[in-house]
Amino acid sequence: MKGFTMTKAAVVAATAFAAAAPAFAQSSVTLYGIVDDSLVYQSSQTNLAKTTPGRHNIKMASGIWAGSRFGLKGAEDLGGGTKAIFQLESGFDINSGGQQFSNAMFGRQAWVGVTNGAYGTLTLGRQYTSYYTLLSPYSPTNWLTGYFGAHPGDVDGLDTIYRANNSVVYTSPKMYGFTVSGSYSLAGVPDSVYQGSTWSAALQYQQGPIGGAVAFSRINNAANGGGIYSGQSTTINNTAATDGSGQPGVSAVTAGYQRAQAQQRFAVAGGYQFNSAWDISVTYTNVQYIPGVNSLFTDEAVFNTAGTVLHWKATSAWDFAAGYSYTWASKANGINDAASYHQFNLSQYYSLSKRTGLYALEAFQRANGNTLAVPSGTTQNRQTAANATIGDGFQSAPSASRSMFAAGVGIIHRF
Repeated sequence: MKGFTMTKAAVVAATAFAAAAPAFAQSSVTLYGIVDDSLVYQSSQTNLAKTTPGRHNIKMASGIWAGSRFGLKGAEDLGGGTKAIFQLESGFDINSGGQQFSNAMFGRQAWVGVTNGAYGTLTLGRQYTSYYTLLSPYSPTNWLTGYFGAHPGDVDGLDTIYRANNSVVYTSPKMYGFTVSGSYSLAGVPDSVYQGSTWSAALQYQQGPIGGAVAFSRINNAANGGGIYSGQSTTINNTAATDGSGQPGVSAVTAGYQRAQAQQRFAVAGGYQFNSAWDISVTYTNVQYIPGVNSLFTDEAVFNTAGTVLHWKATSAWDFAAGYSYTWASKANGINDAASYHQFNLSQYYSLSKRTGLYALEAFQRANGNTLAVPSGTTQNRQTAANATIGDGFQSAPSASRSMFAAGVGIIHRF
């Protein structure tokens, strides 16, 4: 009789567990990450203000192929094809153990939302704008990396350095190859929903071997009339900074325009896959820095960039890519010989396994013409010779001259 009681209890327990199992299966949380480290050679290095002489440098750099990070993402089935979703992602420097962003543990991404295959996805939090998300499949950074291969200084925001706080993002389901997306980021400035905001809209088409996207974004400085970039601005990487250092994308290309009232970006990108081994992508971007009364420049500055990347998957283990881009600035603010930048990139990647790879990168840039120097106090910005600055990994450490060569080798592991 005792044996029967135990057996009956076991059956009841097993039945109860089986009934509960589907509920548990409807939710999932995944821990993931990337650990990436490398050695980098730079032919010439100074600072944005050019107060130190140019010297070659050999250094270690974290997250070149893909930013070192760890994160959590999850989903819960709410029924009717709807899921609650979230993602928390933290970047770090593997060589120091420090956080990627000051005052932001989950500075890479932190959002929550809902998704439905028929109605699309709505998310809220710190995240990428629609501009970046729909253009990213055709970005040069996919195979050339943002550190080496983003367009000079990542002037057009095609790499991941631009994230926006307080963002509401909607992305439609794919219909007949088309996807649309829009985002708006609220700065929380009293009496204004526009000051300090970031907004964007994008349209993507992907069908078979052909794909493309068109997108627009505007980033507003929360400082009224421009000036030192306010920590209330939604597109910022350090909300506690009071000296403007939290502003992303400041490089030798745009340092003279960093106190702009607003930035606008328009981009068109596309790609074509010839076969399983060869594919190509092309991009054109137009970036505008719009002055305010406190910007220290008076005329709108425009930067145009055209680029292309050819990718060759030679074997199941080897990937090779080559890219070229040309960036040219408008004649404005008294500059007649406007800055221009020729950039050449190569990359090689070898897969040791699905999770681990070795890579090498090479880049050369030649700058010509003049741009505006780093702002100083309240003095009107002065002209200076354009420095070479490759990708976004050298934004605070450009070349001291018009030319720059850089090369790197590294290892990446994904978990």
